[in-house]
Amino acid sequence: QVQLVESGGGLVQAGGSLRLSCAASGRTFSRYTMGWFRQAPGKEREFVAAITASGGGTYYTDSVKGRFTISRDNAKNTVYLQMNSLGPEDTAVYYCACAALRGVVTTQSWQYDYWGQGTQVTVSS
Repeated sequence: QVQLVESGGGLVQAGGSLRLSCAASGRTFSRYTMGWFRQAPGKEREFVAAITASGGGTYYTDSVKGRFTISRDNAKNTVYLQMNSLGPEDTAVYYCACAALRGVVTTQSWQYDYWGQGTQVTVSS
């Protein structure tokens, strides 16, 4: 089993930046695809970004391309989401998740096996 602990959320003004971190337990972190999802008030959970087990492949939803960057440090069992040029539309609870995949990414939440507790990101106008 994998346990995920998130940090880095908070309140930021429009145009600002935040860096989210997700630390994973377990000895096989490097075998998992990692993803970030978010859920805004009144909306369903939305895929944000994913990264392959090796870190060699990434994928982003259109609304964050060019602004967000997903990365991972397998030596530290940690995945990151660097968020730049934030706007009020980015306000949501952000979740990290892992899937038992290697070499590919998925945008489908049901394919992810473990989830973090979520961290609130609020962007003021």
